Amino acid sequence: MRAPDFWTDDGALATLLAPLGTGYDLAGRLRRALAHPASVGIPVVCVGNLVAGGAGKTPVAIALIEALGARGCKVQCLTRGYGGRVSGPHRVDPARDTAAQVGDEALLLARAAPTWVARDRAAGARAAATAGAEVIVMDDGFQNPSLAKDLSLVVIDGAYGFGNGRVMPAGPLRETVPGGLTRAEAGGGLGPERRDLGARLDARPDGGPALLTARLAPRPGSERLAGRMVLAFAGIGRPEKFFATLADLGAKVVETRTFPDHHAYAPAEIESLRARAAALDACAVTTEKDAVRLSSELREGIEVLAVAVEWREPEALDALLDRVCAR
Repeated sequence: MRAPDFWTDDGALATLLAPLGTGYDLAGRLRRALAHPASVGIPVVCVGNLVAGGAGKTPVAIALIEALGARGCKVQCLTRGYGGRVSGPHRVDPARDTAAQVGDEALLLARAAPTWVARDRAAGARAAATAGAEVIVMDDGFQNPSLAKDLSLVVIDGAYGFGNGRVMPAGPLRETVPGGLTRAEAGGGLGPERRDLGARLDARPDGGPALLTARLAPRPGSERLAGRMVLAFAGIGRPEKFFATLADLGAKVVETRTFPDHHAYAPAEIESLRARAAALDACAVTTEKDAVRLSSELREGIEVLAVAVEWREPEALDALLDRVCAR
């Protein structure tokens, strides 16, 4: 979803909607209080966030999959499959499944590890355990109480932070910041850090979760775009991050186009983008998440910028993951 502009401004509309936000938060608290989280006998690492929209959960989940795999753990991934029609539990087959079936995030995760789509998270976790998983990395589901979590990392967009600090629909929060951070072992700040971010994390009564900061860096090979004229397009939660990454890489971003998150591109839209790029003497560039929503024919002639998470405090992350592997 694309966040309304007033979610960054604690103005009159946010104040008017605040009672609805209080009700939303209370409903979530009640749901978690009445839940009986299932345990599947293996560690579950949850990568979640506190705000609606894109914070960078999927790249962080992939980074954790790679880090756990490097330790010799047999990792499988679990996701709801947002935007797809499969309810699961279903093991994703990247060669056959489409974004319309399992969602774009599931296709990206399946490149890193065996991935299960399941709206019933506990059923999906049991399927992964039965299939030989030693550790489950769950992309999203921090607010879902149906599955017990051994480690929860809350991803925070360093530039956006927590918006106006109010709960939906008055603001972008899925729950209050103190309430969410109470259940998290770590907060992962992606991108340039807002000055108040560390203070908000430290405000938790027990000292707050570990703050891990990182950035999304272009993967090797992306330097081919440096110096080139590009028309950048994206249908993700915060496309401005993608545009900034291209600019930091040295690409000359001559035009940008934004689409709704998880947008299903029509052939005519891609043809229009190709034609516009040609008129600008530029190449059309998009994200990996957008690219998996395109058929092989539509991807033809479209450059893809692949990114990876670079941690600024890898030793702090290592300590958290070592605890998971020890279990």
